[in-house]
Amino acid sequence: MRNLLINSTALATVAAITASVAVADVSITGSTEFKYLSRSSQITATDGTETKADSEIHFKFANKTDSGLTIGYVVEMFSDSGDTAIDESSFSVEGGFGKVVLGQNDGVEDNFGIAAVDLIAEEETDSVTSATISTNSDIRNSNANAIKVAYFLPAMGGFTAGISHADSGNTSGTDTTSYGAHYTMDAGGNTITVGGATTTTEAATTDTDSQNLGLKVVSGNLKVTVSQASYEAVDEDVSATGIAISYKLANGVILGAYSLKSEDDLDIGEEYTAAGVEAQYVIAPGLTAVVGVNDYDYKIPTGTIDTGMSTASDSGTTTSLTLKASFQKL
Repeated sequence: MRNLLINSTALATVAAITASVAVADVSITGSTEFKYLSRSSQITATDGTETKADSEIHFKFANKTDSGLTIGYVVEMFSDSGDTAIDESSFSVEGGFGKVVLGQNDGVEDNFGIAAVDLIAEEETDSVTSATISTNSDIRNSNANAIKVAYFLPAMGGFTAGISHADSGNTSGTDTTSYGAHYTMDAGGNTITVGGATTTTEAATTDTDSQNLGLKVVSGNLKVTVSQASYEAVDEDVSATGIAISYKLANGVILGAYSLKSEDDLDIGEEYTAAGVEAQYVIAPGLTAVVGVNDYDYKIPTGTIDTGMSTASDSGTTTSLTLKASFQKL
């Protein structure tokens, strides 16, 4: 009888402890793609064919507290050969006050900036090795997934905004602060979104600044985006504009096209232009094929060549076939 009472008490204690511990919702997703790329280029090192792979695994955990808070933890991991590193790792607390994100993650500029090529599944923006010209009209994220604090306002109608800050340490003096916002509205059955972001990395002499402003319009199966971006740093004053359009056909094929122009007002004559078309086709749920053709033209400055800049002009065409697969486990 005594043993029975002891065992019953122990079971009741375990049950009470278990009831007080939050049980997390867990989501595991994965994505992978394989690309065959053929490039005609004036530069021997980039002329020819190549294959590429890009894969990630995402782990997401979420607890819902009795007080209504949602506590989340996200880990994103590269899974390609030679690139098995943690991409992002952060936890968040979300409630009526909004959402706070702490850890190794993108700044808010990644959530609110709108780039024209966002409509394009496989845009080719690596055709130029220059480190000083923009190859898209998106904001430049100067510290990527550095550890930072971010706050997102709760959605108010169609408006939301956020701020993030990355502390560079006690002595470096290169903190990064970013702001972003977007507003979505309905206009006669069409959805219009205006978004923008700005980010500044402090420096002892010249700060590094980047801004983006974009517009997205969705009308049935038709989508259009336009965007403008700027980048200012030591010896850099780059501006870029882009436009893209996509349309989903009745058979499910999505056709897309884009055009981009970027130039540096300080490196006189440096200019990058690109245009491309693509077709996306869902072979089966979770499996998509993308065929794209892109033309580009890059001109070096007429004056001094900055460190890290391409030393030769180049123009050419890229043709690619990409197979993309996605997986989800709840």
